[in-house]
Amino acid sequence: MWGSYCDNALEKRTPFRQAHLDGLTGQKERGVLVTLGPTKDNTQVFGIYEADDELTVRNLIESDPYWQNGIWTEYQVKEWIQAF
Repeated sequence: MWGSYCDNALEKRTPFRQAHLDGLTGQKERGVLVTLGPTKDNTQVFGIYEADDELTVRNLIESDPYWQNGIWTEYQVKEWIQAF
């Protein structure tokens, strides 16, 4: 998953950060989230999910407080084939 952050995301995310991190922790514990984090300049987010289908990933993203509160402004899900 690649996505974009809103302007001033570091400030705007504060009220939603703990709920966001708690949700990611649960996804990681269930084995569906491999990794997720911002680019160094905090303009984009990148994540790798281990899911049965794209709809599962979209549901996880769209239920995240960052998506629901406009911290993430857009996203794309691309199926990835591990070649090496």
